[in-house]
Amino acid sequence: MKNIYKRTVHALSAVIFVTLAGCSSVLGQQNTEDQVVGVVDAFHAALVAGDSTTALSHLADDVTILESGGVESKEHYRSGHLAGDMRFAQAVPRKRGNMKVSIVRDVAWAHSTNITQGRMGDREINSQGAELVVLAQEEGIWRIKAIHWSSRKRK
Repeated sequence: MKNIYKRTVHALSAVIFVTLAGCSSVLGQQNTEDQVVGVVDAFHAALVAGDSTTALSHLADDVTILESGGVESKEHYRSGHLAGDMRFAQAVPRKRGNMKVSIVRDVAWAHSTNITQGRMGDREINSQGAELVVLAQEEGIWRIKAIHWSSRKRK
């Protein structure tokens, strides 16, 4: 229980930080790459915190989510496996590797790998994953336009 509390406090801190970063004075001080990383981190922090409203706020209305061979819209994600993603993020710790960010004008893409280890119910999880997130600026705010997740069991 102590671990969940610690992770929840950390996740909420990240959400608050990114929310404050949305203020124009803070944005003027951050470089663009930090803004992009901040949005990706805030999205994941919201999943860990179980905050679907904040998680969805980082997604563009026309977002495309690719996972397990499927393609989902924002509405499909909202009514589909968002709840499962939040339960999983809360139950199983994920350690992200370095994130590489590329930016061309108002479009950015960020990719990273991660290790996810823990238990989800009676299932032991030990996987290596990769994530690609594409973002675009909409009215001066970076929003996630596409996410592609893949994972496999670690050897």
